[in-house]
Amino acid sequence: MSLSSRITAPGQVWSVAASDPSGPLYVTSYGSSPLETVVTMLDMSGVVAWRRTYAGAGSPQSRMSADGVLWVAYPEQEGWLLEGVLPDGSAGPTVRPDCGPDEAVGAFVLLDDGFCVAWAGASPLLRGARSRQASVPQPRVARYTRDGTCLWSTPMLLGAVSHPGVVEAGRDTGWTIRPHRPWAPKEVGVDHCEPLLVAGDRVAAGFNDTRSGIGRTFFLDLDSGRIVSATSPAPTGRKAIAGPGEFLIGSQGYGAFTTGRYDRDGGETARWASHGAMLVNAQGTVCGPELENVLPSRSRFRRLAPDNTLVDGPPLTGCYTSYPAMDSEGTTVFWRDGKLLAVDVDLTAHELFAMGDDNKVIGRALLVGEGRVVVSLGSEVLTFHTPLGPPDKGPWPCGDANPRGNPVLV
Repeated sequence: MSLSSRITAPGQVWSVAASDPSGPLYVTSYGSSPLETVVTMLDMSGVVAWRRTYAGAGSPQSRMSADGVLWVAYPEQEGWLLEGVLPDGSAGPTVRPDCGPDEAVGAFVLLDDGFCVAWAGASPLLRGARSRQASVPQPRVARYTRDGTCLWSTPMLLGAVSHPGVVEAGRDTGWTIRPHRPWAPKEVGVDHCEPLLVAGDRVAAGFNDTRSGIGRTFFLDLDSGRIVSATSPAPTGRKAIAGPGEFLIGSQGYGAFTTGRYDRDGGETARWASHGAMLVNAQGTVCGPELENVLPSRSRFRRLAPDNTLVDGPPLTGCYTSYPAMDSEGTTVFWRDGKLLAVDVDLTAHELFAMGDDNKVIGRALLVGEGRVVVSLGSEVLTFHTPLGPPDKGPWPCGDANPRGNPVLV
């Protein structure tokens, strides 16, 4: 195993995508500040072909289409723009969806015939840049055609939230600790991880109280925008597509450490006492590294069995972890604790590469052609040559390892 290329982006990397397993790679990062978004195109050897700079909003967002156009969402004076970037770096098609002055694109995905967007209030960083005293808009999810026509827009009413792990103590409680009474969030935002997923005819949209991280995932009908169901309030966690209309919804924090499986009616069909960056392979097997924020680590690589039990894999050191990828032989690859690790189908761990990462922000592991694995660490993008085979074709992370970074399963 070897490190084949290492390039530095202008700022922290938020996503890496490839239009084809052979490349090139499209890196979306911060620029000189969080209010600047930069897209860099480079080949697999790390040679930069071009860079483009856009206005930023504190969380750069891009999605790669099947026809090789990278779509970038960014704010402008009149609202928000979805702009396609052509392979040569030139501007392609643009869409300007209708939105309120204080709304922001919290997340978006590409559909075959348009877009699905989760709207939330603009971040304090962006509100400060606009020098505007922003009101608090109602979060919503909307679907658009490729020309920007809105097909439906559904308000997301988070309502009062609570969780047994959130406690309070004060004069009203006699200074004894008790579960916090339900409260109305002052500000609602999209989930930090996997806020918007589309699987078959269902949408999973995660929103939370930005102060506590307690939130709910709403399941919507993709055709009509009707809310089918919603999870109970809980600490937010990682999510995954488990199949057409089915999702894995994780919960971590305030004592919670679980993963539930939900069907197309929004009903919970399984629950495991584990939470992590889970994969779902072509056979429907769920597995991945746990993400418990405890040191020394108590986490393992786990397989989530159909009977709600756990199959123990190798123990894992550290806690900061990339989202993994899996090859067609069932070997899972991911970055954790300064190492590129692989866990094979027999749950045996292999160390492929090691170097210090200084707890940098870690992106997902992207498995592309000829065994190449791409991982972002902070502002760097690393490409490795490995003996891994072609990507698994399971539903998560969306067939063929989702090189386009667009969490949609048709």
